[in-house]
Amino acid sequence: MSTSGALAAHNVYVCSRASLRPKTIEDKELVTETTKRAATGRIEVKTYEPRPYKEPAQGSNLVEIHVTETLSGDIEGEGVARFLQAVRDDGSASFVGIERVTGKLDGREGSFLLQDAGTLEGTTVKGDWFVIPGSGTGELAGLRGQGGFTAELGQHAAITLEYWFE
Repeated sequence: MSTSGALAAHNVYVCSRASLRPKTIEDKELVTETTKRAATGRIEVKTYEPRPYKEPAQGSNLVEIHVTETLSGDIEGEGVARFLQAVRDDGSASFVGIERVTGKLDGREGSFLLQDAGTLEGTTVKGDWFVIPGSGTGELAGLRGQGGFTAELGQHAAITLEYWFE
């Protein structure tokens, strides 16, 4: 497949005064799979404050958790998150949350929001996240991406983020 044929599957439109036209190789902001980057790093939890808000006699307990953390590696900065967690009788759990990361990514400074979803099984915490569209500030405006994290309870989390800028 030619380069132009490969790009045809990834047409991104740009609005100019004259018309709406597909971007071409000459357009510097062309978004393709090759413009995605991979970031890795770790999270160290600074504070972990769970607060049960519904503990029925039967069924899963509901807990709100406030977390502050330090990120290092390709993402450097501070994070603050709120999670809602459903804890089952066997101690396993499912959670969702939103996290604001303030710092640097790829030498760019600003902040962005991550929407998280994950599980706790035994002593392993795993989750996926994505950058909430439109949440980037400063030099991180236009940030998009997805990734995840994994950790053993009480230890740092290994993190990934495949990202790009719109």
